[in-house]
Amino acid sequence: MPELPEVEVVRRGLERWISGRTVAEVQVLHPRAVRRHLGGGEDFAARLKGRRAGVARRRGKYLWLPLEDADESVLAHLGMSGQLLVQPHGAADEKHLRIRVRFNDSIGTELRFVDQRTFGGLSLHETVEGAADGLPAAIAHIARDPLDPAFDEAAFHTALRRRRTTVKRALLDQSLISGVGNIYADEALWRARLHYDRPTATLTRPRSVELLDHVRDVMNAALAVGGTSFDSLYVNVNGESGYFERSLDAYGRENEPCRRCATPMRRRPWMNRSSYFCPRCQRPPRPAAPARPAAPARPAVAPRTAVPLSSS
Repeated sequence: MPELPEVEVVRRGLERWISGRTVAEVQVLHPRAVRRHLGGGEDFAARLKGRRAGVARRRGKYLWLPLEDADESVLAHLGMSGQLLVQPHGAADEKHLRIRVRFNDSIGTELRFVDQRTFGGLSLHETVEGAADGLPAAIAHIARDPLDPAFDEAAFHTALRRRRTTVKRALLDQSLISGVGNIYADEALWRARLHYDRPTATLTRPRSVELLDHVRDVMNAALAVGGTSFDSLYVNVNGESGYFERSLDAYGRENEPCRRCATPMRRRPWMNRSSYFCPRCQRPPRPAAPARPAAPARPAVAPRTAVPLSSS
């Protein structure tokens, strides 16, 4: 699934090519592509016609287009294989084309939602009241991401300590910090020299700030080269792949030498995924010492009865 850098690359493409354009026609070619829109495909198409798209926005792995002069936004979730492509009107349809959006102008391009596995989709939602960025109410529970200027580091550390979980689970918790997935979690943890099973309760404030800095660094590095593309399913709006996979230090490098200490990297099954780490640089936490058995209770002793002395 695309993570923050990949979704941000798509958002930037939408901002350049789609924001400010007025919808002329919408064609829903597969019902699953709008299954999150309660009104169905016909309602989705009818309600978008004639609406003008605002500046594309993103929170974590979600992106949306606010609609101007309305308290609604088009929410997009790419799922495992979703693609938002800007194509010329005359370009051949993609095999897995699900939604087509045409615009009321002479630019000559249209927006296409292509999704091989149909896990993603588009939907129309009311926005959070008072939200200047048009945040859809459907994702109001998603936390801000670490590249958001309004991300609260102090609140993140406090929540991290309270969760009583492990550090990688916390990084993937979208209600705590959004946008981080399996790939960038492994990369940031390798850079921070933290094992994925390290308890969050053991992280000091400086350590959690350091981890956040590594998360930001790896995401910015990925953004600079268009994200990570292991196959043709993730592309930007022009159909181009990113190539950050060439710079990965941890993810996918099982048995390859650690770039710091040359120890062979390891992979372990983790929550139906895999975790990649260096067994020397990222030592696993020590198991908790077994609790000592309680000492057996002493039997109660009856108090002694004083014996009066006899007089002689």
